[in-house]
Amino acid sequence: MKITKIDTTKKNIRVLSGIQPSGSLHLGNYFGMMQRMVDYQEHYDLFCFIANYHALTTNPSKEILKKNTFNAVCDFLALGIDPEKSTFWLQSDVPQVTELAWILSPIIGTGMMDRSTSYKDKINQGISSNMGLYSYPILMASDILCFDAQIVPVGKDQKQHLEITRDIANRFNNVYCEVFTVPEAEIKKEKQLIPGIDGEKMSKSYGNTIPIFSSEKKIRKKIMSIVTDNAPVDEPKNKDNALFKIFSLFLDDSGLYDLKNRYDNPGLRYGDLKVELFGLVMDYFEPFRKKREFYKNNPKEINEILKYGSEKAGAVAEGVIDKIRSATGLII
Repeated sequence: MKITKIDTTKKNIRVLSGIQPSGSLHLGNYFGMMQRMVDYQEHYDLFCFIANYHALTTNPSKEILKKNTFNAVCDFLALGIDPEKSTFWLQSDVPQVTELAWILSPIIGTGMMDRSTSYKDKINQGISSNMGLYSYPILMASDILCFDAQIVPVGKDQKQHLEITRDIANRFNNVYCEVFTVPEAEIKKEKQLIPGIDGEKMSKSYGNTIPIFSSEKKIRKKIMSIVTDNAPVDEPKNKDNALFKIFSLFLDDSGLYDLKNRYDNPGLRYGDLKVELFGLVMDYFEPFRKKREFYKNNPKEINEILKYGSEKAGAVAEGVIDKIRSATGLII
Protein backbone atom coordinates (compact mmCIF):
# COMPACT_ATOMS: atom_id res chain seq x y z
CA MET A 1 0.00 0.00 0.00
CA LYS A 2 1.33 3.41 -0.93
CA ILE A 3 1.96 5.73 2.00
CA THR A 4 1.35 9.30 0.89
CA LYS A 5 3.22 12.26 2.28
CA ILE A 6 0.75 15.12 2.49
CA ASP A 7 1.32 18.19 0.33
CA THR A 8 -0.02 20.97 2.53
CA THR A 9 -0.84 23.27 -0.40
CA LYS A 10 -3.82 21.32 -1.77
CA LYS A 11 -7.13 22.45 -0.34
CA ASN A 12 -9.02 20.38 -2.92
CA ILE A 13 -7.84 17.08 -1.40
CA ARG A 14 -10.40 15.48 0.89
CA VAL A 15 -9.12 14.05 4.17
CA LEU A 16 -11.42 11.89 6.30
CA SER A 17 -11.11 10.77 9.91
CA GLY A 18 -13.43 9.49 12.61
CA ILE A 19 -13.28 8.37 16.22
CA GLN A 20 -15.54 6.24 18.37
CA PRO A 21 -17.25 7.95 21.32
CA SER A 22 -15.81 5.62 23.91
CA GLY A 23 -15.16 8.01 26.79
CA SER A 24 -12.99 11.00 27.59
CA LEU A 25 -10.33 11.98 25.08
CA HIS A 26 -6.77 11.53 26.29
CA LEU A 27 -3.30 12.78 25.38
CA GLY A 28 -2.88 9.99 22.84
CA ASN A 29 -6.02 11.10 20.99
CA TYR A 30 -4.93 14.71 20.98
CA PHE A 31 -1.30 14.36 19.89
CA GLY A 32 -1.92 11.33 17.73
CA MET A 33 -5.03 12.58 15.93
CA MET A 34 -6.66 15.85 16.99
CA GLN A 35 -3.67 18.10 16.29
CA ARG A 36 -3.51 16.67 12.80
CA MET A 37 -7.23 17.23 12.25
CA VAL A 38 -7.00 20.89 13.21
CA ASP A 39 -4.10 21.32 10.81
CA TYR A 40 -5.88 19.47 8.01
CA GLN A 41 -8.94 21.72 8.20
CA GLU A 42 -6.70 24.71 7.47
CA HIS A 43 -5.20 23.17 4.34
CA TYR A 44 -7.58 20.45 3.16
CA ASP A 45 -11.22 19.55 2.71
CA LEU A 46 -11.55 17.83 6.09
CA PHE A 47 -14.41 15.41 6.74
CA CYS A 48 -14.51 14.45 10.42
CA PHE A 49 -17.15 12.38 12.23
CA ILE A 50 -18.07 10.71 15.51
CA ALA A 51 -18.40 6.98 14.80
CA ASN A 52 -21.34 6.13 17.06
CA TYR A 53 -22.43 3.16 14.91
CA HIS A 54 -19.02 1.58 15.48
CA ALA A 55 -19.42 2.18 19.21
CA LEU A 56 -22.40 -0.20 19.20
CA THR A 57 -20.01 -3.13 18.67
CA THR A 58 -19.12 -3.05 22.39
CA ASN A 59 -22.80 -3.10 23.41
CA PRO A 60 -22.92 0.07 25.51
CA SER A 61 -26.14 1.01 27.28
CA LYS A 62 -28.36 3.70 25.75
CA GLU A 63 -27.36 6.16 28.46
CA ILE A 64 -23.63 5.55 28.10
CA LEU A 65 -23.68 5.85 24.30
CA LYS A 66 -25.64 9.11 24.42
CA LYS A 67 -23.35 10.54 27.09
CA ASN A 68 -20.15 9.47 25.34
CA THR A 69 -21.35 10.81 21.99
CA PHE A 70 -22.28 14.21 23.42
CA ASN A 71 -18.96 14.40 25.26
CA ALA A 72 -17.01 13.46 22.14
CA VAL A 73 -18.69 16.25 20.17
CA CYS A 74 -17.86 18.74 22.93
CA ASP A 75 -14.27 17.49 22.99
CA PHE A 76 -13.78 17.83 19.23
CA LEU A 77 -15.19 21.34 19.12
CA ALA A 78 -13.26 22.43 22.20
CA LEU A 79 -9.97 21.12 20.81
CA GLY A 80 -10.32 23.06 17.58
CA ILE A 81 -12.57 21.39 15.03
CA ASP A 82 -14.30 24.28 13.24
CA PRO A 83 -17.62 23.40 11.52
CA GLU A 84 -17.09 26.30 9.11
CA LYS A 85 -13.68 25.02 7.99
CA SER A 86 -14.54 21.31 8.00
CA THR A 87 -17.49 18.94 7.64
CA PHE A 88 -18.27 17.54 11.10
CA TRP A 89 -21.14 15.16 11.82
CA LEU A 90 -22.46 12.10 13.64
CA GLN A 91 -22.08 8.85 11.73
CA SER A 92 -25.71 7.89 12.47
CA ASP A 93 -27.01 11.13 10.93
CA VAL A 94 -25.94 10.04 7.42
CA PRO A 95 -27.86 6.81 6.61
CA GLN A 96 -26.24 6.38 3.21
CA VAL A 97 -23.21 4.91 5.01
CA THR A 98 -25.08 1.87 6.31
CA GLU A 99 -26.81 1.43 2.95
CA LEU A 100 -23.43 1.32 1.26
CA ALA A 101 -22.10 -1.15 3.84
CA TRP A 102 -24.87 -3.59 2.87
CA ILE A 103 -24.27 -3.11 -0.86
CA LEU A 104 -20.57 -3.82 -0.38
CA SER A 105 -21.09 -6.94 1.75
CA PRO A 106 -21.91 -9.43 -1.07
CA ILE A 107 -18.65 -8.76 -2.92
CA ILE A 108 -16.49 -9.32 0.18
CA GLY A 109 -15.39 -12.83 1.09
CA THR A 110 -15.32 -14.01 4.68
CA GLY A 111 -11.60 -14.65 4.30
CA MET A 112 -10.96 -10.92 4.21
CA MET A 113 -12.82 -10.50 7.49
CA ASP A 114 -10.98 -13.49 9.00
CA ARG A 115 -7.66 -11.77 8.31
CA SER A 116 -8.66 -8.62 10.17
CA THR A 117 -6.34 -8.19 13.13
CA SER A 118 -8.65 -5.62 14.76
CA TYR A 119 -11.32 -8.28 15.30
CA LYS A 120 -8.83 -10.64 16.91
CA ASP A 121 -7.44 -7.85 19.09
CA LYS A 122 -10.89 -6.93 20.39
CA ILE A 123 -11.67 -10.54 21.26
CA ASN A 124 -8.33 -10.84 23.05
CA GLN A 125 -9.26 -7.74 25.06
CA GLY A 126 -12.31 -9.56 26.37
CA ILE A 127 -14.99 -8.04 24.14
CA SER A 128 -17.68 -10.58 23.28
CA SER A 129 -17.66 -11.81 19.70
CA ASN A 130 -20.46 -10.38 17.56
CA MET A 131 -21.21 -9.72 13.90
CA GLY A 132 -20.70 -5.99 14.37
CA LEU A 133 -17.10 -6.56 15.40
CA TYR A 134 -16.59 -9.18 12.69
CA SER A 135 -17.90 -6.99 9.87
CA TYR A 136 -16.39 -3.80 11.32
CA PRO A 137 -14.02 -3.34 8.32
CA ILE A 138 -16.98 -3.20 5.92
CA LEU A 139 -18.67 -0.33 7.75
CA MET A 140 -15.31 1.38 8.10
CA ALA A 141 -14.75 1.07 4.35
CA SER A 142 -18.21 2.53 3.78
CA ASP A 143 -17.36 5.46 6.07
CA ILE A 144 -14.45 6.27 3.80
CA LEU A 145 -15.77 5.40 0.35
CA CYS A 146 -19.15 7.09 0.80
CA PHE A 147 -17.43 10.50 0.91
CA ASP A 148 -14.85 10.13 -1.88
CA ALA A 149 -12.06 10.47 0.67
CA GLN A 150 -8.63 10.64 -0.90
CA ILE A 151 -6.50 10.64 2.24
CA VAL A 152 -7.15 8.84 5.53
CA PRO A 153 -4.74 9.56 8.40
CA VAL A 154 -3.92 6.38 10.30
CA GLY A 155 -1.51 5.26 12.97
CA LYS A 156 1.22 2.77 12.20
CA ASP A 157 -0.89 0.06 13.84
CA GLN A 158 -3.94 0.84 11.67
CA LYS A 159 -2.47 0.34 8.21
CA GLN A 160 -4.42 -2.87 7.65
CA HIS A 161 -7.70 -0.97 7.97
CA LEU A 162 -6.83 1.11 4.91
CA GLU A 163 -5.52 -1.89 3.03
CA ILE A 164 -8.90 -3.60 3.45
CA THR A 165 -10.76 -0.48 2.33
CA ARG A 166 -8.56 -0.18 -0.74
CA ASP A 167 -9.12 -3.87 -1.57
CA ILE A 168 -12.89 -3.41 -1.28
CA ALA A 169 -12.87 -0.28 -3.46
CA ASN A 170 -10.78 -1.93 -6.17
CA ARG A 171 -12.93 -5.07 -6.10
CA PHE A 172 -16.13 -3.07 -6.54
CA ASN A 173 -14.60 -1.00 -9.34
CA ASN A 174 -13.56 -4.21 -11.12
CA VAL A 175 -16.88 -6.02 -10.62
CA TYR A 176 -19.09 -3.10 -11.66
CA CYS A 177 -17.41 0.06 -12.89
CA GLU A 178 -14.99 2.77 -11.76
CA VAL A 179 -17.06 4.50 -9.09
CA PHE A 180 -14.97 4.66 -5.95
CA THR A 181 -12.01 6.87 -5.23
CA VAL A 182 -9.34 4.53 -3.87
CA PRO A 183 -8.04 6.20 -0.69
CA GLU A 184 -4.46 6.39 0.42
CA ALA A 185 -3.04 6.36 3.94
CA GLU A 186 -1.14 9.18 5.54
CA ILE A 187 1.12 8.14 8.38
CA LYS A 188 2.88 10.79 10.37
CA LYS A 189 6.36 9.61 11.18
CA GLU A 190 6.91 11.36 14.50
CA LYS A 191 4.70 10.89 17.54
CA GLN A 192 3.05 7.84 15.98
CA LEU A 193 2.54 5.88 19.16
CA ILE A 194 1.91 7.92 22.28
CA PRO A 195 2.87 5.86 25.36
CA GLY A 196 0.49 5.42 28.25
CA ILE A 197 1.43 5.56 31.91
CA ASP A 198 2.66 1.95 31.70
CA GLY A 199 4.81 2.48 28.62
CA GLU A 200 2.47 0.65 26.24
CA LYS A 201 0.46 2.47 23.58
CA MET A 202 -1.92 4.91 25.27
CA SER A 203 -5.36 3.38 24.87
CA LYS A 204 -8.61 3.22 26.82
CA SER A 205 -8.51 -0.54 26.24
CA TYR A 206 -5.35 -0.76 28.33
CA GLY A 207 -6.55 1.59 31.06
CA ASN A 208 -3.32 3.57 30.80
CA THR A 209 -4.52 6.95 29.55
CA ILE A 210 -4.03 10.50 30.78
CA PRO A 211 -7.38 12.27 30.21
CA ILE A 212 -7.58 15.83 28.97
CA PHE A 213 -10.82 17.04 30.52
CA SER A 214 -11.03 15.14 33.80
CA SER A 215 -10.62 16.75 37.23
CA GLU A 216 -7.24 18.08 38.28
CA LYS A 217 -7.11 15.41 40.97
CA LYS A 218 -7.60 12.57 38.49
CA ILE A 219 -5.14 13.99 35.97
CA ARG A 220 -2.51 14.49 38.67
CA LYS A 221 -3.02 10.95 39.95
CA LYS A 222 -2.57 9.53 36.45
CA ILE A 223 0.60 11.53 35.80
CA MET A 224 2.13 10.62 39.16
CA SER A 225 1.45 6.95 38.25
CA ILE A 226 3.65 6.99 35.15
CA VAL A 227 5.96 3.98 35.39
CA THR A 228 9.68 4.76 35.67
CA ASP A 229 12.80 2.75 36.49
CA ASN A 230 14.68 2.63 39.79
CA ALA A 231 17.77 4.55 38.70
CA PRO A 232 19.37 6.44 41.62
CA VAL A 233 19.15 10.24 41.67
CA ASP A 234 22.92 10.58 41.24
CA GLU A 235 22.94 8.64 37.95
CA PRO A 236 21.88 9.58 34.38
CA LYS A 237 18.44 8.35 33.36
CA ASN A 238 17.25 6.22 30.46
CA LYS A 239 15.33 8.39 27.95
CA ASP A 240 13.52 5.39 26.50
CA ASN A 241 10.62 5.57 28.96
CA ALA A 242 7.05 6.83 29.08
CA LEU A 243 7.76 9.90 31.22
CA PHE A 244 10.37 11.27 28.82
CA LYS A 245 8.22 10.59 25.76
CA ILE A 246 5.05 12.15 27.22
CA PHE A 247 6.92 15.19 28.57
CA SER A 248 8.49 15.67 25.12
CA LEU A 249 5.07 16.14 23.53
CA PHE A 250 4.79 19.58 25.14
CA LEU A 251 8.27 20.83 24.21
CA ASP A 252 9.80 22.71 21.31
CA ASP A 253 13.31 21.86 20.09
CA SER A 254 14.95 24.00 22.75
CA GLY A 255 12.89 22.50 25.54
CA LEU A 256 13.57 18.99 24.29
CA TYR A 257 17.31 19.71 24.24
CA ASP A 258 17.14 20.84 27.88
CA LEU A 259 15.13 17.76 28.89
CA LYS A 260 17.69 15.46 27.28
CA ASN A 261 20.46 17.20 29.21
CA ARG A 262 18.57 16.70 32.45
CA TYR A 263 18.25 12.99 31.71
CA ASP A 264 21.90 12.67 30.72
CA ASN A 265 23.19 14.27 33.92
CA PRO A 266 22.88 13.25 37.59
CA GLY A 267 20.34 14.91 39.86
CA LEU A 268 17.04 14.34 38.05
CA ARG A 269 14.19 13.16 40.27
CA TYR A 270 11.32 11.47 38.45
CA GLY A 271 8.82 12.71 41.04
CA ASP A 272 9.82 16.34 40.41
CA LEU A 273 9.53 15.84 36.67
CA LYS A 274 6.04 14.36 37.04
CA VAL A 275 4.94 17.44 39.01
CA GLU A 276 6.32 19.65 36.22
CA LEU A 277 4.48 17.57 33.63
CA PHE A 278 1.23 17.97 35.54
CA GLY A 279 1.67 21.76 35.41
CA LEU A 280 2.41 21.64 31.69
CA VAL A 281 -0.69 19.56 30.97
CA MET A 282 -3.00 21.81 32.99
CA ASP A 283 -1.62 25.03 31.46
CA TYR A 284 -1.64 23.70 27.91
CA PHE A 285 -5.25 22.55 27.95
CA GLU A 286 -6.72 25.36 30.08
CA PRO A 287 -8.12 27.33 27.08
CA PHE A 288 -9.63 24.14 25.70
CA ARG A 289 -11.23 23.32 29.05
CA LYS A 290 -12.99 26.70 29.09
CA LYS A 291 -14.21 26.24 25.54
CA ARG A 292 -15.49 22.77 26.34
CA GLU A 293 -17.44 24.10 29.29
CA PHE A 294 -19.26 26.47 26.92
CA TYR A 295 -20.34 23.67 24.59
CA LYS A 296 -21.26 21.39 27.47
CA ASN A 297 -23.68 24.05 28.73
CA ASN A 298 -25.13 24.81 25.29
CA PRO A 299 -26.58 21.59 23.81
CA LYS A 300 -28.72 23.59 21.39
CA GLU A 301 -25.54 24.93 19.81
CA ILE A 302 -24.23 21.37 19.55
CA ASN A 303 -27.40 20.19 17.78
CA GLU A 304 -27.25 23.05 15.27
CA ILE A 305 -23.60 22.31 14.47
CA LEU A 306 -24.30 18.61 13.94
CA LYS A 307 -27.33 19.32 11.77
CA TYR A 308 -25.28 21.65 9.60
CA GLY A 309 -22.51 19.07 9.29
CA SER A 310 -24.81 16.15 8.52
CA GLU A 311 -26.48 18.13 5.72
CA LYS A 312 -23.09 18.83 4.13
CA ALA A 313 -21.91 15.24 4.55
CA GLY A 314 -25.26 13.81 3.45
CA ALA A 315 -25.21 15.76 0.20
CA VAL A 316 -21.83 14.25 -0.70
CA ALA A 317 -22.88 10.75 0.40
CA GLU A 318 -26.10 10.88 -1.62
CA GLY A 319 -24.14 11.75 -4.75
CA VAL A 320 -21.88 8.74 -4.24
CA ILE A 321 -24.62 6.29 -3.25
CA ASP A 322 -26.71 7.30 -6.25
CA LYS A 323 -23.86 6.20 -8.53
CA ILE A 324 -23.58 2.95 -6.59
CA ARG A 325 -27.31 2.22 -6.88
CA SER A 326 -27.10 2.80 -10.60
CA ALA A 327 -23.94 0.70 -11.05
CA THR A 328 -25.40 -2.27 -9.16
CA GLY A 329 -28.81 -2.22 -10.84
CA LEU A 330 -30.75 -1.04 -7.80
CA ILE A 331 -32.21 1.77 -9.91
CA ILE A 332 -34.43 0.51 -12.74
